[in-house]
Amino acid sequence: MASFAASAAPIPLFNTYRAEDAFTNAGISLAFVTYSVGIIAALLVLGRLSNHLGRRRTAIASLGLLLLGCLLLLNVHDIGTLLAGRLLMGVGTGLASSSLTSYIVDAAPTRPAWLASVASSQGPMLGLTLGAIAAGALVQFAPWPRELIYLVCAGLLVLSAALIVVSPETAKPTPGAWRSLRPRVRVPARVRRLLPVAAVVFVTAYATGAFYQSFMPALVEDQLHTRSPLILGLVFACYMAPSVLGAPIGGRFTPAAAQRIGMIIVLIGWIGIITAIAIGTLPLFIAATIVTGVGQGIAVSAATRGLLHGSALADRAPIFSAVYLLCYSGAALISLIFGQLSNAFSLPQIALGYGALAVIATLFTVLAARNPHTDPTSQRRVIT
Repeated sequence: MASFAASAAPIPLFNTYRAEDAFTNAGISLAFVTYSVGIIAALLVLGRLSNHLGRRRTAIASLGLLLLGCLLLLNVHDIGTLLAGRLLMGVGTGLASSSLTSYIVDAAPTRPAWLASVASSQGPMLGLTLGAIAAGALVQFAPWPRELIYLVCAGLLVLSAALIVVSPETAKPTPGAWRSLRPRVRVPARVRRLLPVAAVVFVTAYATGAFYQSFMPALVEDQLHTRSPLILGLVFACYMAPSVLGAPIGGRFTPAAAQRIGMIIVLIGWIGIITAIAIGTLPLFIAATIVTGVGQGIAVSAATRGLLHGSALADRAPIFSAVYLLCYSGAALISLIFGQLSNAFSLPQIALGYGALAVIATLFTVLAARNPHTDPTSQRRVIT
């Protein structure tokens, strides 16, 4: 939670950077792309490292990289500094995505069965929520609006590292750490039939999150007529926080059914978002954002539950690495495309483009979602 709270900290400051440092919407969008590139690089190179060095060492390393990113962002006055800080945060978040999420699954009790997938998939969402709200409040009401939130996040990261130091190791260190740095995506063969729909679900959820990071600050100010950093943080939180509520709801259904239900709710939410932008109504925008958040929480946790079904301990870090690689690769590509299009098209038109993607993703999920099955003979086969 602290890791992802730190990664959300800059969001309420984006309009400040636009106003005081002349950052453009395309530049802000590029900040998300740079963040995603850092995550992708970490997942490709470092995704299996925790299997060899242990969960604790790699988790502490991820927190250290995020701490460096926070310290660099204390003095943002040009786009290069913002991009460098976001790149460091991306590498740290990418390492955390495989090591910390695997640590959670390793340490989770066996009952209730859905707890591990909910904690691992929705912990980041809750961290993003808390980070965005805290950042918005500190930027608007506290002293040092451009620095204090990064100092607070730095303190939380140091505290988290101290707590991990005194926690038990769940993965015994094994040889082969250097060989594990060779880029490779590895998932159990039994997951192959689930990956296409899971990829669509993850990419849709993260692309929507990228929309809120890249374009929501300007939309809220230009179309919905508020400049409050706290409102920015709350609107972003209204997307992230309801996903935590959606996850247990999805646990009442099979993974395939929950993915279908979740994506239909996401589509309904996008219809509301586009309508709110068209008529310039902030309450409807917030309500539609909440609906979208609930839907993606249901769909993402169900997809995660399906991929983790019957997994062995050594499979978990590679699975999470593949999951987040799909998430951020797809979201970064979409954000890069729409960031460039924002130079030629209006923000409401950009929102329509994201809505069209939600339509396509929902139709594919409804038609193609499948439930997992365990084939004992395929547990050790992998796809690379």
